[in-house]
Amino acid sequence: MIFRWTYLFAADGQTLTSDSTVRFRERQEAETELAAHGYVVEDVRDAPDRPGRELVFVARRP
Repeated sequence: MIFRWTYLFAADGQTLTSDSTVRFRERQEAETELAAHGYVVEDVRDAPDRPGRELVFVARRP
């Protein structure tokens, strides 16, 4: 998913356009990436305000 935001600065009339990409990963992919960067996943929970829709990873570096 790509988002584009355009900012207009009132002081000098300059315009800045910013493109961002949002990527949603599956649980296994996120856990694999955390492990590849030296983290140990201790728990994976539902986000309290979005149960079943968003995951919260509790991880630490040994």
